[in-house]
Amino acid sequence: WWSLAHLYTVRGQFNEAAPVLERALALSRDWKLGLSSPLVMEELGYVCALAGPVARGLELLHQAIDLYTSQGRLAARPRVLVYLGEALALADRRDEAVTTAGQALIMARERELRGHEAYALRLVAEIAAHRDSPDVKTAEDHYRQALDLADELGMRPLVAHCHLGLGKLSRRTGKRQEAQEHLARATTMYREMDMRFWLEKAKAELEGTG
Repeated sequence: WWSLAHLYTVRGQFNEAAPVLERALALSRDWKLGLSSPLVMEELGYVCALAGPVARGLELLHQAIDLYTSQGRLAARPRVLVYLGEALALADRRDEAVTTAGQALIMARERELRGHEAYALRLVAEIAAHRDSPDVKTAEDHYRQALDLADELGMRPLVAHCHLGLGKLSRRTGKRQEAQEHLARATTMYREMDMRFWLEKAKAELEGTG
């Protein structure tokens, strides 16, 4: 159930992911599967953060972190901090989001978890890019680091997200040609992977550069 829901989540099919994760969480609790419970909680928390309600998403993510910590496993799961950082940013709790993103990045690097590091780099970029006065240098540097690492590791959904982020940033800073190139790349990749939720976002941004 978790694996199916994770696929839905990556593709942006949050309405499909949520009930599957609720089922997985119920099974984990009924069968007392202590190792899988926080894994399901973090995924469900992330889905709730993106699709609502954000408050429940934050609650589930904090519960997952508490469980990982009690099991001595948090250092191996910096991805849950990435999810939490994104949820905090969506809740407009920027200072907490910045701190959490930094913790995720440090933890991933210390453990040499390069895939998690790529996600943490992209989160740092997202937070910097979406300020009222964006920190363009920080955002661009971290997007490009995330893009290079994700490309090296074959993490195509994350590569597409980085192109989307760079396209939006370039558009905001008046670099129209660069924005079109990144957004066109993101649109193509999302279409190839049938990531329709993200495809619509990229297409809307691309149309705005025309």
